Amino acid sequence: MSSKIAANDLREPEPQERAPASPLRRAMDVLYRACAIIAGSALVLISLVVPWGVYTRYVLESAASWPEPMAILLSIVLTFFGAAVCYRAGVHMRVTVARDLLPPLLRRAVDLIAEGLMALVSIFMVVWGARLVAATWQQVIAEFPFLSVGATYLPIPIGGAVTLLFIIERQLIGPPPQLTDWRSAAPD
Repeated sequence: MSSKIAANDLREPEPQERAPASPLRRAMDVLYRACAIIAGSALVLISLVVPWGVYTRYVLESAASWPEPMAILLSIVLTFFGAAVCYRAGVHMRVTVARDLLPPLLRRAVDLIAEGLMALVSIFMVVWGARLVAATWQQVIAEFPFLSVGATYLPIPIGGAVTLLFIIERQLIGPPPQLTDWRSAAPD
């Protein structure tokens, strides 16, 4: 056997043809992208609003009253839509050391329990978030009198509902195909 590596050995493997995505998968892909755009836009706006507040306070010596509350409101959007995106992409924070030591059948049971708990948290966000929105709908924010406090809390129940949809997707048709387990990509 030759120690030289053939040029064919260095080629990228040919991509396998995938079956067309189901209507549910396509809908969840659209929802995922929309949430990513919303969360990303909130992050960009935060990174513009905060420096403006610093500039007006320390350079102009006349602090604007709106940048801090705006950054807080955008943080709510970023948190709840970003959490849904991270869940679907599988990049959320999780500790799987004990789970990984279990035999496959128990590992699957632990995964189902974790998904069930995630669903409960999502339902809690939808129900209690909607109640919070309803209870504060008539209140206004001093810096933004045109904006209802309840409207600012809408990302909580919406983010919970989106996360619940992503949980349902994962249970019905599995995780999105672009998701891979980092352990399968690690060298042996």
